[in-house]
Order: sequence, then structure tokens, then C-alpha cells
Amino acid sequence: MKIDKDLIKQLSESLNEFHLTELEYSDGKTTIKVGKGSKAITTTSPTTESSVKTQAQKEDTSSNIVRSPMVGTAYLSPEPGAKPFVSVGNKVKKGDTILIIEAMKTMNHIQSTVDGEVIEILINDGEAVEFEQALAKIK
Repeated sequence: MKIDKDLIKQLSESLNEFHLTELEYSDGKTTIKVGKGSKAITTTSPTTESSVKTQAQKEDTSSNIVRSPMVGTAYLSPEPGAKPFVSVGNKVKKGDTILIIEAMKTMNHIQSTVDGEVIEILINDGEAVEFEQALAKIK
């Protein structure tokens, strides 16, 4: 497999230009993922991607996992010192805000995808989160 160093350089420069922490590019055959703070640039082939998807499908199916739709900073309450949106044991309805992700100076409300009870919050307040990272479990 030939690595396109120019493409990797362009992607790396885009991280700074758009103030991103991570960027992923795929042409259907190869996926290139670059990120700040990481010591390696990851490339995957379709066979590797399918094995990763298979592993993800084996996750706990007894609860629903709310995943991050973006890269950003997660906040569990509407403002510093305020009561969190949800705590473990809280009942939530589909559409209830469970946390906020700040991305590019915009506060994005992340909502519950199902009715149920919060059984685990998988991130800390103020933590940087990645795309598709598990944020909370709801049963």
C-alpha cells in the first residue's frame, strides 16, 4: 500500500486551519485519520474497518449507548457550577438533553435517543470527546 504523504500533510494542516483535534478522510478504499496530540497517523484498509465494526456490534446490547455526533468538549451541566442535566438513575425521555458538546464556539445539545433510565455516564465534565465516542448508557 502506498501512503499519500501530500494528502496526510494537507489533512494535518487542515487541523490547525479549522481548529480541529481530529480529522478522518476516506476514499472508499483507504481511510486516513490524523489528530493533534496523537503520535501516529492511522490508516486502515476495508478489512480492518469491518473487524472494528464487528467488535463495536458486540458491545452491550442490553442498554442504549448515546454517542457523540461530533468532536468537541462535553459539558454535563448548562453552566459551571449548575446542576447536571442528568445523573445516574434519572429517568429520561427521548429528546431530553443529557449534555452539551461545544464545537467551534457553538453549544450543541445532545439528546437522549430513547426513553429510559441513565445507568452510566461515560465521560467527565469538560472532557474532550471524539466522533462516535460513547457518552452515556440508557436502559
